[in-house]
Amino acid sequence: MNNLSELKYLARDWALDYGMSDKSAFIFAFTINMIILIVISLIAWFFSRLIILKLVEKYVKKSKNTYDDVLMEKKVFAGIAQLIPAWIIKSSLEFIADGIVLPLDSIKGLIKMYMAIVLVNVISRLVKASIEIGHRVPRFKDKPLSSYGQVINILNYLTGAIIILSILTGASPVKILTTFGAATAIMLLVFRDTILGLVASIQISANDMIRLGDWVSMDKYGADGDVMEINLTTIKVRNFDKTITTVPTYALVSDSFKNWRGMQSKGVRRIKRTIYVDLQSIKFANNDLLKRLENVELIKAYISERQDEINQYNIKKKVNKDELINGRHMTNIGIFRKYILEYISHHPKIAHHETMMVRQLQPTERGLPLEVYTFSNDINWVNYETIQSDIFDHLLSAIHKFDLETFQNLSSNDLKVLGSKFAKSDPSTLS
Repeated sequence: MNNLSELKYLARDWALDYGMSDKSAFIFAFTINMIILIVISLIAWFFSRLIILKLVEKYVKKSKNTYDDVLMEKKVFAGIAQLIPAWIIKSSLEFIADGIVLPLDSIKGLIKMYMAIVLVNVISRLVKASIEIGHRVPRFKDKPLSSYGQVINILNYLTGAIIILSILTGASPVKILTTFGAATAIMLLVFRDTILGLVASIQISANDMIRLGDWVSMDKYGADGDVMEINLTTIKVRNFDKTITTVPTYALVSDSFKNWRGMQSKGVRRIKRTIYVDLQSIKFANNDLLKRLENVELIKAYISERQDEINQYNIKKKVNKDELINGRHMTNIGIFRKYILEYISHHPKIAHHETMMVRQLQPTERGLPLEVYTFSNDINWVNYETIQSDIFDHLLSAIHKFDLETFQNLSSNDLKVLGSKFAKSDPSTLS
């Protein structure tokens, strides 16, 4: 200690020997000592990065644990090393300023502020590293960890701001918090989206409403794709056209949205599409039609069994067969419905354990809607669309075999054909 004291006063004694006043000599000595202290601090910081961090990095590379790699990548240890020079200066300040009237409290305050900023930065890096580590854990892989990380960072920055204000004003942190309490209304207004996002994030996580990678649809925001990021205030959705839609987090709680996770987890995807049948083509099935349809493998047995059942009923009831509306008869639309059901039942790409149904909906000005309701066993988008198209390619081609016609609005070509036929039937219209 005596040797250190001698070194401390070495610059002062040298200045006095050259005729400086006591005050000037002390200030000169403090300046020299301060420069030396800063140099020592920088050397300590340099060696901490060169030696300690290198040793830590070497250990991290050898470690089988990947979590410490994330801490290294996010520069958590490098941030801690930045505290070393500030701590050395703060610890040695009073020692080198002995006997000099200086605003040490102000200098210490600046050092404390620097240390607070560095510490806040280190905690922020640690939070980011924790989020990345959490995403590597299967249990938390699809959880909105980014939202929680943002909340912690907000509290971290708020705490750092209070500490810095406390250093600047000399007031206690409790008093500053009390002052902030009086401005709660303003704070709520400023951080409205953040607070709503926090509440929404908690609800989303608690109710397992959405996960990373889920396919969601929100027509209001034009979002239809996979969730790629869940933050405190926003959720990013990568649409299938490769655009990105940003949706407010609280919108998932306040508005409705569709999550396709159930489809993805079950491995099936619904097919729900309608064929519009021209009402004028619907009729009772006559013998000629039945004879032709008996060659169709999928409904051969059905037509035979159904016709026997109807014949027995009509004989029992002594139905007058001269008029088709008497008694019971098969219809071309009914046979076609059965054909569709048999066709999808035998289709290899249809999930046979799920609901399969062909139903009539309320007739409209476009005809009779015949809806096919079933599930494909392949949820890949391209494969699904191919399966669906193949099924309806076949059905639209087969419908004419049942003496049925599909409905569609007249095209310009249809009008030309009609006009040509009309002109041939009545040439006088051309004059």
